[in-house]
Amino acid sequence: MLDEIYTECETKMQGAIEHMQKEFKTLRTGKVTTAVLDNVKIDYYGSATPLDQVGSVIATDATTIVINPWEKNLLGDIEAAIQAANIGVNPNNDGDVIKLFFPPMTVEQRQEAVKQMKGMGEKAKIAIRNDRRDANDKIKKLEKEKEITQDESKSAQENIQKLTDKYIANVDTILKDKEAEILKV
Repeated sequence: MLDEIYTECETKMQGAIEHMQKEFKTLRTGKVTTAVLDNVKIDYYGSATPLDQVGSVIATDATTIVINPWEKNLLGDIEAAIQAANIGVNPNNDGDVIKLFFPPMTVEQRQEAVKQMKGMGEKAKIAIRNDRRDANDKIKKLEKEKEITQDESKSAQENIQKLTDKYIANVDTILKDKEAEILKV
């Protein structure tokens, strides 16, 4: 019973970290990645479709992304979607492909990215603490229903706290590494 609670709690905490790392991909660091376009969607035959499903999206170098749509009539839609997404660059449409030229990041932009990253980290920590609370509530319920003893309950809650501390420390380490990556010129 308690093992199931531990496993479920750890799985949820790991999920919070994975979600945070997925969110990090939308942040711009020193070199540009195609992940900055992950949240850009265009109306493709009535449904919101990610850019990488209507053409090839390639980072050709550290500051340039090229979008080559499979259907040329989508160029205008893609251009409008990128402008609406407000990712910090204007699309250059040459009639065949759309090129995005990202200027080198300023110190202010890097600091803003770090601020966003720390906010994402804080959300992950909150999710981990919520997972701890949920697990502790289940443990207390088992104790209340006399399925486990008071000592077992206390021990189980201490184990959940150790798990929480481990994942919070993991988030802090990831944040520190990501901050160094973003601030590196």
